[in-house]
This record gives sequence, structure tokens and C-alpha cells, in this order.
Amino acid sequence: MSDKANRITALLAPTVQSMGLELLGVEYLPAPGGAVLRLYIDLPADAEEGRLVGIGDCEAVSREVSAQLDVEDPISGNYTLEVSSPGVDRPLFAPEQFARFIGKQAKVGLKLPQDGRRRLQGVIAAVEGDRITFDVEGAAIEVGFDNIDKARLLPDWAALGLAPAQDKSGRDARPGKAKKKTTGNRTNKTETAGPSRAE
Repeated sequence: MSDKANRITALLAPTVQSMGLELLGVEYLPAPGGAVLRLYIDLPADAEEGRLVGIGDCEAVSREVSAQLDVEDPISGNYTLEVSSPGVDRPLFAPEQFARFIGKQAKVGLKLPQDGRRRLQGVIAAVEGDRITFDVEGAAIEVGFDNIDKARLLPDWAALGLAPAQDKSGRDARPGKAKKKTTGNRTNKTETAGPSRAE
């Protein structure tokens, strides 16, 4: 995450936690027409089994953090606020989140090239402190967490029973996440709820 995203995460995490949810991480994407601030929320590990993050949770968090952001004002200018569940292609924001999904496939973008590559895709094999080891086509590649720009799990669509259908042109025709949009004075707020569960 960027320094600004880290600061906003630290600012908003207690608010989200007070609502019985967990702030997994924040993406801050500046753009000429206005930045995008995307929050990913999930249930805590001890949440009731079977409960999912719903659009009501996203709406509630959006209302609370919008008020806090208006007071704290960490972002100058216009921005769009999006609150989302992690979905099956969950983003990973911390070493402990990688550790939770050892054995799963991940797609990772690096800040600086390593072994001649800026991107890698492989199985999360081990996590020791802030060092994460990936099995990439049978080769172990160890990456420092501070060199990871972005990372997401790669869903096993077949195992989920959601193997992608193809449209007439042969492209992936998987349905997208449900979204609800509302408009505020300084921000456009988007609440998104995708598949999520406490693990």
C-alpha cells in the first residue's frame, strides 16, 4: 500500500472494528478528475459461522467513514469512496493475510524487479516475518513484503463450481459484483458486496 493508504487505514480501522468488522486494507488511487479511495472490509476471524459481509455492512461502513473523512480531511479535492467485501479474488495487504492463505494461488505485482520480473503468479508457500515465499512453476521465490505493490488471490473457479462461461466471442462471461451507488457532496460512494466468509 502507499503511504497515504497506510495512514488512512490506521485512521479508519478503529471505526470499522467498532462496527464488528475488520478493515483488511485500503487502495488509494489518485487521478486527474478525482481520486478513488477503496476500502475492503471483512468479518473478523471469530465471526458467526455462515455469516457473510453484505451490502448493508458496506453501506453502514460507508456512512460512518464518510463522516470521519469529512472531519479528518486526509484527502484534498474530490474523491470517490468505495466500500467492498474482499470477494473470491481477495486482495492481500499484510504478511499475516498471506499466512492465512498458504497453499493458495496468488498474483503479485512488485515495486522493484526481482529475478528479472515485476509480476509473479504462484502458490503462497511460506511466510516468515515479512518474507513471503512463492512456489512459481516449481521454483521457490522469496519476496520481501515491502517490495510487494499489489497482491490478490487467484480463485480456483472450477473448485468453487464457478468455472467461467464464455460469451459468443469466447471471452470470460463471469458475472461481476453487485454494486450500489449513492452520491454525496464531496464523494461518490459505492458499496459493493461480493462473496466473503470468515475463515
